[in-house]
Amino acid sequence: MRALVTTVMVMIASGLAVVVGTAASGEAPLGPSEVVESAARSMLGDLDANRAVYRKDPSQVSTVVEKYLLPHFDIQYSARMVLGKHWRDATPAQRERFANAFYHTLIDNYGSALAEFTPDRLKVFPTKVEAEADRATVRTEVTRNNGDRVPVSYSLRKADDGWKAWDVVVEGISYVKSFREDFGAAIDLQGLDAVIERIEKSGNSAAAAKADNQ
Repeated sequence: MRALVTTVMVMIASGLAVVVGTAASGEAPLGPSEVVESAARSMLGDLDANRAVYRKDPSQVSTVVEKYLLPHFDIQYSARMVLGKHWRDATPAQRERFANAFYHTLIDNYGSALAEFTPDRLKVFPTKVEAEADRATVRTEVTRNNGDRVPVSYSLRKADDGWKAWDVVVEGISYVKSFREDFGAAIDLQGLDAVIERIEKSGNSAAAAKADNQ
């Protein structure tokens, strides 16, 4: 399961994570497949152009991810889905802390894997979406190092400022569901604050380690 979750996070950072909501000013909004295709190529092009830098210092990948991901990834909604029943009982401050800690932990943990991802390993399939639809699933295919082709589907929701991604399903397994099960069990035993603190400490430790290596 952990190996699969790692693959999921790499896919998020490489494709879904770079979703943009609209085309250039004055143009019609892009459809979900167009959004994933065009934005993914832009980000992966950046990775290709600076491959040596990112391999030497994987922490730099987080800067690229922040540029493409943060404005277009529905962090709050994704965190809400991950927390599940615990979201209802969480205070606004707890929700915000969890969302931020969860997001930054993903970026910290999987930046090094993303540094090896290349454009030729991602294929995006066309998706037909009705004009009034506010949900969409974009199917893609990712080629692993060993040549295996892995089906990866992205879940998007339409916000006021365009399509935003919030979940990814790899070989039939949702990352939101996987983390909801992991975090849910820990929250039941330890409480939400304890889990949030553990995630935050993990992120702080990773940041400290990066600083020491620079």
